[in-house]
Amino acid sequence: MSIPEEILAAYGLSPSVVEPAPTGLIHRTFFVDRRFVAQGMHPIFGEEVLDDLDAVTRRLAAAGMTTPRLVPTRAGGRGARDAEGRLWRVLTYLDGHTVDEVGSPEMAAEAAGLVARFHRVLLDDPIEVKHVRAAVHDTRAHLARLEAAGAGPLGDAILGEARHIEWPGELPRRLAHGDLKISNVLFRGPRAVALLDLDTVGWMPLRHELGDAWRSWANPRGETTDEPRFDVAILAAAVLGYAADARDWVTRDEVAGLVGGVHAITVELAARFAVDMVEDRYFGWDATRFPSRREHNRVRAAAMLALAGQIRAERVEAERIVRSAFWG
Repeated sequence: MSIPEEILAAYGLSPSVVEPAPTGLIHRTFFVDRRFVAQGMHPIFGEEVLDDLDAVTRRLAAAGMTTPRLVPTRAGGRGARDAEGRLWRVLTYLDGHTVDEVGSPEMAAEAAGLVARFHRVLLDDPIEVKHVRAAVHDTRAHLARLEAAGAGPLGDAILGEARHIEWPGELPRRLAHGDLKISNVLFRGPRAVALLDLDTVGWMPLRHELGDAWRSWANPRGETTDEPRFDVAILAAAVLGYAADARDWVTRDEVAGLVGGVHAITVELAARFAVDMVEDRYFGWDATRFPSRREHNRVRAAAMLALAGQIRAERVEAERIVRSAFWG
């Protein structure tokens, strides 16, 4: 699998080295001479997401933040389609490295501070987002899909854990990144310098944005494991790193719902993996470790279910950490 010739031609690229990116569940991603990043996008994304990406990265660049930028095609377009109709985009390559797991509390604090600065830039003069992902973090909708999918005992266990979700009242919707797994944070040495994969930017409660991030970061063993672990020290560092730059604008109701958001998003992701275990069509999978997408999704769904139970067990301490970070 590589970049189609028609895409290279559309951008006028004649690369000497094309390297597949080491991570990514959704897009086909390649480094081109370590100057550009070419991505064959998942079919759920259309051209409007490129308009959003251009608007967001322009705003970030104007605020002095490091960010990848879209490279136009030779015809001046923001993207191009290959012979099979798949949409591709090319971005500027940023020096640095990504990781698949948070290796220390210090790393979590760095990443959280960058996320807070990103949110602040988009806070006062928000962008009109054209691409709207259906049912993104609509936890009830994902649970309903799971109930309809018939995912067996694992699905039933996930629905059982969902009974412990705390549903908050109406919360402000913020312009958010939308997919803050740690591999979407670019580091240079110990410093977090840029957020990647900005095609998921959209409006959502802060509880969803940070719940997804902290669910991921505080489980350093990742989603594909038989032994997930909710690391309270990593959570504490992430909360402090974020609150240092955000406590002056995050509301009390938002703060009160953050830990519940971590649990809810974990259950939601377990449900999504379990649904794809049945439908076998959405998430990328590791063919070197698993015989099928279904089996990979089974392992991931079970891991997220176990993690949700650990988060619930640590809820009192986690809420104390959040209150202390934001309110002293």
